[in-house]
Amino acid sequence: MSTIIHRPEIKSIDFCVDENIWGHRLYDEQLPHLTVLEFLGVLGSNLDRPLRPHQEQGGSVMFKPQRQIRLRGLLFNNPYVESIAESAASDEEKWKLWLERFRLGATGNGDDDMTYLRRSFTSFDDFAKAIELLRSSSFESRSNKRWSSKFAFPFGPDALYEDLQINASGGMSNDRRFFARTGELLYLMLTRAKRGAELGDTLVKRLFDHEAPMNRLARALQGAPQHAEEPRQSGYLPETANARFDQICEDWLSILAKDMPIYDALEHLIAITGLNMLLYFLERAKRVAGDDDPVEIVCEIVSKERSKVRALSGDSYQFNQGLPAKAVRAHVESIRLAPGWVAAESAEFPEAERVKLMRDHFQWPPADGGDDEDCTGKSPDELVTKLTDDALARHRQHVGKIHASWSRAIGLSSRRLSRRTRYAPNDRLLKSIVVSIVDDRMQFDEFLGEAMRRYGLVIGDAEGTRLIDAKLVDQEELSDNRDNLEARLVGLGLVRRLSDSCSFVENPFAFQGDAAC
Repeated sequence: MSTIIHRPEIKSIDFCVDENIWGHRLYDEQLPHLTVLEFLGVLGSNLDRPLRPHQEQGGSVMFKPQRQIRLRGLLFNNPYVESIAESAASDEEKWKLWLERFRLGATGNGDDDMTYLRRSFTSFDDFAKAIELLRSSSFESRSNKRWSSKFAFPFGPDALYEDLQINASGGMSNDRRFFARTGELLYLMLTRAKRGAELGDTLVKRLFDHEAPMNRLARALQGAPQHAEEPRQSGYLPETANARFDQICEDWLSILAKDMPIYDALEHLIAITGLNMLLYFLERAKRVAGDDDPVEIVCEIVSKERSKVRALSGDSYQFNQGLPAKAVRAHVESIRLAPGWVAAESAEFPEAERVKLMRDHFQWPPADGGDDEDCTGKSPDELVTKLTDDALARHRQHVGKIHASWSRAIGLSSRRLSRRTRYAPNDRLLKSIVVSIVDDRMQFDEFLGEAMRRYGLVIGDAEGTRLIDAKLVDQEELSDNRDNLEARLVGLGLVRRLSDSCSFVENPFAFQGDAAC
């Protein structure tokens, strides 16, 4: 069993319930690619001891994120650069016109004087092409997000920066909408993994090369790095150890060991991180709710034929969707079983002792009554009921949406050919799972077993024994589902059939010789 780290006071919220269960914080709008970007920002601030525990901060970590106002402004707040580049004006005139236009929209945060760009690029057209190259490879470049919340692809240390809100007067704040601390929790998870230090060294070597060509291009646009004014302390992660932390680390090391460029590997790292973080979310919910069974994700491999597996996959999705709310209710109500609650019965002022216990556990009710008049005069049992209701209401706003938003983002869930959402992994996710699990080649049935062990994925009849025994589905239908996956992977070039009963899953980035069945 892992040890729970003492939670510090979290001043930005009224009570701690979600935070006690999963940490501060998981957030539905911070999708997996944003989580990895935030993680890399924390790592970039700790290159002297990457993914090493920071015991002096009580398990958290200090970091000083980059802001890179000039780079992000050039990429995402610079809509006129193309039209100026395409004009018939001379190079001198193009630079003059562009500098005047950019100065009008400058934030006053080190982006007033951009004349250094003329020394970095031989012509205005080269400058415009550099912007287009970095912009075209960025995340969500065509989204309607504010320009300060759009991100360059992490080509290297100079291309990393935090999410910011910048107001009309140039004031900057990290409002925690898209960088909500989930990446900080990922960093803490990996520092607590058994092979975390090994992964940290690998990432520094592979991703933090200042002289990588695309990073040099980002540096030419940005100039000197811009950092936040003060270091920050990362969020709170409850457990000192968790098998899921180790699995994320193992998956990252596995992907990074494959024979592929680091920028291609990032796509797989993002997908497999999203899957693992989703499983952390569900596994922790299950344990807190008192259910020790593994998380089960029944996957339909979409085909033309409708089968019982589709309905089961939808049922599996709905069951998992309800787990986090069960955990919230169970966590609050478990206070009644705490030794201090029982011992308070014999205290001189039992109600005061129980209210104090609630305050220690949940940072609520406020000691001075706060702004919540509904707390006044309520018994401890009534306060537990009220906190349960309030915690569930807040949970539904964001944390309760994580399962739906993350599973959709990584390609695990779908509504294709169905009225309701169910687990139906897409090709991109399947490829990332293969890249993570298979070093060179692996027998197909062994691969299915490993996918279940690591990620709870139920696809074939061997993995769905529980469902068959409970007469929820026929063995033949799950066997057909298995065959559908094999056909999908053959089409993707990830499975080689040597005979009717012998198929191998092959990692395309680690191919070696021929197999013998």
